[in-house]
Amino acid sequence: MEKKQVLQCVVLFVCISASWIRVESLGNGLGLTPQMGWNSWNHFGCNINEKLIRQTADALVSSGLANVGYKYINIDDCWANYNRDKWGNLHGNDATFPSGIKALADYVHSKGLKFGIYSSAGTRTCSGRMPGSLGYEKQDAKTFASWGVDYLKYDNCNTDGSAEKQRFPVMTQALRASGRNIFYSMCEWGYQEPAKWGAEVGNSWRTTTDIKDTWSSMLFNIDINDGYAKYARPGGWNDPDMLEVGNGGMSYNEYVAHFSLWAISKAPLIIGCDVINLNKEAHSILANKEVIAINQDSLGVQANKVKKYGDLEVWAGPLSGGRKVVLLLNRGNQGTKLITFNWADVGNPPNSAATLRDVWLHYTYKKTIRHKLTVKVAPHSCRLFVLQPV
Repeated sequence: MEKKQVLQCVVLFVCISASWIRVESLGNGLGLTPQMGWNSWNHFGCNINEKLIRQTADALVSSGLANVGYKYINIDDCWANYNRDKWGNLHGNDATFPSGIKALADYVHSKGLKFGIYSSAGTRTCSGRMPGSLGYEKQDAKTFASWGVDYLKYDNCNTDGSAEKQRFPVMTQALRASGRNIFYSMCEWGYQEPAKWGAEVGNSWRTTTDIKDTWSSMLFNIDINDGYAKYARPGGWNDPDMLEVGNGGMSYNEYVAHFSLWAISKAPLIIGCDVINLNKEAHSILANKEVIAINQDSLGVQANKVKKYGDLEVWAGPLSGGRKVVLLLNRGNQGTKLITFNWADVGNPPNSAATLRDVWLHYTYKKTIRHKLTVKVAPHSCRLFVLQPV
């Protein structure tokens, strides 16, 4: 073999080996199912303090939400002092978190929960009210670890203009070297399609811009997220942003559709409302064990849109044990519509039979179904089923 060919082979081998190392570089064993918890931003913004976070931890437990899987209490932006100290360290805001972040993390842990924090891959965070971690990644990661942080949401504001692919992996390595296993939630907003490279860097990655508490915003985000379905896997999940359920901007049926779409898409289930004052309707949605089980299914395959005609859609995907999840969505504004799905739409063998479980009605239909099913779906609503082969 000529020297040039040998050199090319060596270079190819090194590149392949390096690629394998990068894929395995995170390797923290976290996020084998999509993360579940609460985040302060959607409802409270910068109006947070240590009393609120403690009360939220209490409420997550007393409401039973912790028992169905919501384990992370995540502080978003505005938790720190405006500037670092003279040694370059971050500290909790003296006015709003006077006891310090470690004491707060200890309290959250005492409730059997996990504690999350926020920073940005820029010089300052998105609010502008606290420093970001750009250039301080190792120092901040060690600080977070010393406080007992379990989760980092890492935003993308006030950058130096360098690419996200360059900045976000720096924090990956910093977290690995911190001495503590920390879930890494990348809030890159989908700018450089992190779904295509995020598994090498984080445990989840935002595929979209920020969600708003409206039907149109929710659908906009889930449509974008759907385009990256094949990249989701245990240990790394597509993130169309946090849940708006309970914040009051949508109707009950719209929130059911919102939660259902996030669940089948294996999206993180991060509550974004005030759980201290959670109403019964919102609680019934967020605590639906059957819907949560779809999200947390061990197979870890994201469902996707398989059929669309006008405002009517069929979403489907596989679950463990040969089961299928099927969601029928009526995006339209007026009138109940009939939506039909065929076995071919959802990947069932043509002559097979299945039982049908409605996971919102908690009802299993007595007759098995074959070939297809037609269901009525109200406007701005969905129906969600699990098919069990028989």
